[in-house]
Amino acid sequence: MGSAGLIDIKRRIKSVESTRKITKAMNLVATSKLRKARKELNDNEDYYNLCEEIVHNLVATLPEDFESPFFNTNSNDLDKLYIVMASDTGLCGGFNGNVASSLNEVIDNKSTARIVVVGSKGISYIKKHGFDTIREYVDIHDIPTVKEVRAIYDDAIYMFKSGEVGEVNIVYTEFKSAIKQEVKVERLFPIEINSEVSEQFLVEPSLEEVLNSSLDIYFKCKIRRAMLHSKVSEQNARMTAMDGATQNANDILQSLNLKYNRIRQGMITQEISEIVGGAEAQK
Repeated sequence: MGSAGLIDIKRRIKSVESTRKITKAMNLVATSKLRKARKELNDNEDYYNLCEEIVHNLVATLPEDFESPFFNTNSNDLDKLYIVMASDTGLCGGFNGNVASSLNEVIDNKSTARIVVVGSKGISYIKKHGFDTIREYVDIHDIPTVKEVRAIYDDAIYMFKSGEVGEVNIVYTEFKSAIKQEVKVERLFPIEINSEVSEQFLVEPSLEEVLNSSLDIYFKCKIRRAMLHSKVSEQNARMTAMDGATQNANDILQSLNLKYNRIRQGMITQEISEIVGGAEAQK
C-alpha cells in the first residue's frame, strides 16, 4: 500500500475525529441536562411524597358508602389507557426500546389497550410491537412544565370520566441510580382504598371538596414525577451512550494511527533501501 493508502487512512482519521467531537460534545450536553433534571426530580420528590401522604390519609377516612369513579375498581370490561413516557430525541441507547418492550410484556390483549405516547421517538418503537397510538405528545421540555402535564392529564381524565377507559396507567423509566434504571407500570386511577390510617382528621369545608381538590393535584403531580424520572433516565442513558461512542472512536483512531505509521515507516524503509541500492550500483 503506497501513498494512495495513506491518503485513504488520513481521510478516515479525519472523519472519525469529527465524529468524536460530536459525541464528546453531546456527552457534555447530556451531563449538564442530567444534572439539572436530577435536581428538579429531587425537589419534586418531597412535594410528591407530601401529596401522596395527604391523599392516602383522606382516602382512609372516607365512609364506606362514599362513591367516586376514582375508587371504582369494578371496570375490568373497559379498555385500559397506558401513558408511555419516551424521548423526543435519539442517541440514548436502549432507553425507548426498553420502555416499548416492557409495555408489550404487561399487555395481554392489545385490542383493549389504548396507548398515549409522550415523546416522538417512542412512537416507532410502540408501533413496532403492533400497538396503535390514540394521542401523541411531542417536543416536551427537558424540565416538564405544568402546561404539558395538564394537557396529558386533561385528556386522560376525560376518557376515564366519559367511560372510554376504565383504568389509566403510566409507563415510565424510574431512575434509581446512575447504573440502575427500571421500567415501571403504575396505575394512576382508579386508586385503591387503604383502610389503615394513623390518626383522624377534621376536614373543612367538606371531605368531598377537599378530596377532589387533593386528587386533582395528586394525579398531576404523579404524572410530572413520572415525566421527570423519564427525563433523568433518558439523559443518563444518552450520557452513557455518548461516552461509549467517544471511547469507541478513540479505539478506532488508535488503530488507524498505528496502521498509518506502519505504512509510512514501510515506505520510508523502502526509499532508504532504494537509495542505498542505487549508491552501491554506482560504485
